[in-house]
Amino acid sequence: MAIRKANKLPQTAVLKQILKRCSSLGKKNGYDEDGLPVDVPKGHFAVYVGENRTRYIVPISFLTHPEFQSLLRRAEEEFGFDHEMGLTIPCEEVVFRSLTSMLR
Repeated sequence: MAIRKANKLPQTAVLKQILKRCSSLGKKNGYDEDGLPVDVPKGHFAVYVGENRTRYIVPISFLTHPEFQSLLRRAEEEFGFDHEMGLTIPCEEVVFRSLTSMLR
């Protein structure tokens, strides 16, 4: 479900919706009985970045960083959060890798 600007939710509610969406992609190959990806360690989530939609596994702690939250707002504006691809970040891979290396 995309979050509308008129329905401005508190930041914690938005982050919870993102995590719920990322972990509820369904029971497909590569997912356990709870619908969670088997290759994503606890405390992490997957995002897709760049033109090729390269998959990255990032720690949940990134959600508290303003720089990462800015990427999430851009993702919401461009793609919304209601689609089957997972959380897609609209930036170049090199920029994403640079940002995440600074956040670690």
